[in-house]
Amino acid sequence: MPDAERIYEVAIVGYGPTGATLANLLGLLGVPTAVLERERSLVLQPRAVHFDGEVMRVFQTAGLADALLPRVRPSGGMRYVSPSGVVMIERQPAVGEGPHGWANNYLFHQPDLENALRDGVARSPCVDVLKGCEVLEVEESNIVRLRTTGPSIHAKFVVGCDGARSIVRQAIGSEHEDLGLHQPWLVVDVVMERDLDLPHPTVQYCDPARPVTLVNVTGRRRRWEIMLMPGDVPERMTQPETVWRLLAPWIRPGDARLERSAVYTFHSLVATRWRRGRLLIAGDAAHQTPPFLGQGMCAGIRDAANLAWKLERVVRGKAGEGLLDTYPSERAPHARQFIAEAVRLGGILQTTDPAVAAERDRRFVETGKEEMVNLSPALGPGAHTGVAPAGEIHPQPRLADGRRLDDAIGGYRFAVLGPRELLQGFEDLASIPVENRELLLLRPDRYIAAVSRAPAEIRQTLQRM
Repeated sequence: MPDAERIYEVAIVGYGPTGATLANLLGLLGVPTAVLERERSLVLQPRAVHFDGEVMRVFQTAGLADALLPRVRPSGGMRYVSPSGVVMIERQPAVGEGPHGWANNYLFHQPDLENALRDGVARSPCVDVLKGCEVLEVEESNIVRLRTTGPSIHAKFVVGCDGARSIVRQAIGSEHEDLGLHQPWLVVDVVMERDLDLPHPTVQYCDPARPVTLVNVTGRRRRWEIMLMPGDVPERMTQPETVWRLLAPWIRPGDARLERSAVYTFHSLVATRWRRGRLLIAGDAAHQTPPFLGQGMCAGIRDAANLAWKLERVVRGKAGEGLLDTYPSERAPHARQFIAEAVRLGGILQTTDPAVAAERDRRFVETGKEEMVNLSPALGPGAHTGVAPAGEIHPQPRLADGRRLDDAIGGYRFAVLGPRELLQGFEDLASIPVENRELLLLRPDRYIAAVSRAPAEIRQTLQRM
């Protein structure tokens, strides 16, 4: 139990994937951190099921990839299918290593992921985790005081990773930018009791009579997401007899055990303010992404990777607090692009007008299927020069000795890549000789901060951060 009078450098409200990833990264940096979680034990229900290669790269940086690999599996791809069976949109199976040095997409059972993340946090003596500790009030002055159901916590900075109803976002006074999608869906998770010939890839059944998503998760777990239609009563939709009736085209009682059924409204929202003074938000507190691209949790993990190193530089006096303004300026437009694409795909799937659906199907027959690729947009303006490729994430190739680039860099820190003759004088950074003609300054989150042939320009960029 932490000392109630102790002032932490950072307090994290919420211990889901975003909060746990942020705690892992701050722990790597040795930043005294408190994590406050209202639940006393891990929520065992499955929620998120997908993350991409960039997120696995963050887990690699945190030293968790080896622990996660036995608990996840590369994705078998995704298909958007018309009622007549035409594949309109397809994402290929994740085979081999993609640009981030890992498979492009993974599927997982969220409790497995969260256990691995929490095991990682337990390695960090500078991180205290308070479970069963709900934040009741946020008082901000020179130090933030969190009044909780347990001890009062004092911290220099507070990050709300506390979900869609975030108390920290409320304290910031942030509204939402609405990208226009609000649709209730029934989510059903099952554990198969016997083998059936179910699709291996994720399938989006674009049927105007009732759109449905089927996900082959991990092991014997399967998920159906079933769109609510006019006249559906949400309370009745979760009843077993209704669930089995809706699953009848694929499975019947005895084929599987129902693990969870719940109605969720899929939203497309971005908070208008991500920071006020010493208060910040991340994950679902900052943005909500429809699931049609599988990027909701990924956005929160990217938030954590972007924010942790900036917090460390500020609390250690290496940078002024203005560096924290680059967190929302970079992340908000980046997240918005993923949300907009998810809304576009949701529009294709959620078409319920038969005439509009017929026109949609005809258009895809004429033009052929669309290939879905993982988005990799540049960051918004912030802690980089803004001259491309600065602001873009650097790929993770394997080096001549077989190591992945990030393993050669080691940990969560800055690095300089370039020809050997230009690397002299960068002994204080991870200096990796590569066949570039220029020097690249990589941030701890592996985004490019600057590109130049002049070592002095690289050093100046680093000093401004």
